Amino acid sequence: MAIGCDMSGHDADFYGWTREQAAALRAGRFDTLDREALAEEIESMGNRERRELVNRLAVLLCHLLKWQYQPERRGSSWRSTIREQRRQVALILRDNPSLRPKLPELLADAYEYGAEDALEETGFFKAPWSQQCPFGMEQVLAADFWPV
Repeated sequence: MAIGCDMSGHDADFYGWTREQAAALRAGRFDTLDREALAEEIESMGNRERRELVNRLAVLLCHLLKWQYQPERRGSSWRSTIREQRRQVALILRDNPSLRPKLPELLADAYEYGAEDALEETGFFKAPWSQQCPFGMEQVLAADFWPV
């Protein structure tokens, strides 16, 4: 925001705007709501949950690939990361069950990112893993799945 710009509402003070909108909702003053901006913000919140799930899955898949293809480097740090990402994915899915039907699509997106990160982190010149995710969603999320 440039100094001297005359901005109001949503763009000028997002925090204040959210408080005003929440108060108007609670008071039933629907005619004062910034409906379009509210709708955009609500959709944005949902998109953040989706992105967070993809990010968590990407980190998880990256570490599962490293676990599988660099067994000599396996350690407590990788194990801890895999467990934590599984916990976080489970929490996101618990809190957002409508994301479950999208898991095949999200897993594909996450694998692309995770495989790319794994390639960089392993130092391999060419990826020894397939371009398609070699793990099923059940495996990815299973606490007892450790690829060999």
